[in-house]
Amino acid sequence: MKTVQDYLNGGACDIAPLLSLVLEKSNTELYAQNDYALNNKQQQQLTNFIQQREQGMPFAYLSGKKGFYHLDFKVTKDTLIPRPETELLIDITLDLLNKNQKYQVLDLGTGSGIIAITLADINPRWKISATDFSQAALDVAKTNATTHINFTQGSWFDAVADQTFDLIISNPPYIEENDIYLDDLAHEPQTALVSGKDGLDDIRLIIDNAPEYLNKGGYLLLEHGHNQQQEIEQLLLVKFKNIQKFKDYNNNNRAILAQIR
Repeated sequence: MKTVQDYLNGGACDIAPLLSLVLEKSNTELYAQNDYALNNKQQQQLTNFIQQREQGMPFAYLSGKKGFYHLDFKVTKDTLIPRPETELLIDITLDLLNKNQKYQVLDLGTGSGIIAITLADINPRWKISATDFSQAALDVAKTNATTHINFTQGSWFDAVADQTFDLIISNPPYIEENDIYLDDLAHEPQTALVSGKDGLDDIRLIIDNAPEYLNKGGYLLLEHGHNQQQEIEQLLLVKFKNIQKFKDYNNNNRAILAQIR
């Protein structure tokens, strides 16, 4: 039988968190009990996880969860894995909206629900709606919800016909077709990543249609690729004002906020 220390010495990718996952032990417990011998079932499960990681399967899909802001979220292969860069959208929203007022907020393309659920959990006074074209993704989001959110299925604004909002937020697909970066994202849903030759097809659609769904003085907040901010700003100038641009924690252009004219 192999022990915890044997596996730790083996140097497989993410071996410590994989051991923690299989044995249901914390990292501290692993090292404190490094002479623990895995049984056959545990060794088989760990071997399977190691092989999947070597083939590029993200750890979050193996563990079935990922932390975002102050919450843990269930994730499946039907949803993107939450990323720290998207936490910027939460910070921008919390700075923008008065926590003591009531607002109608829409999260377009919610995926696992990280934006909508985080905002609703922080401020239950806001009425949060969330949409996705994927029913499978919405099913995941519903299991993640900590308070009431109006989830609806449909492609972008088709899901919220005749409704208006004070703030529309989206982390839409924005990667270019055939981008080399997609090789590292092969296990994640491509429809949630890729948006045309320049990566802006969905962002154009959102910007063109958002005014119809915004209340007077309402805002649109978008996450985007590091090299897309200037072009998105030009698209916004047609119907929006008070445009603000934001960098992520790695100092890359990452988000843009604009108010309806």
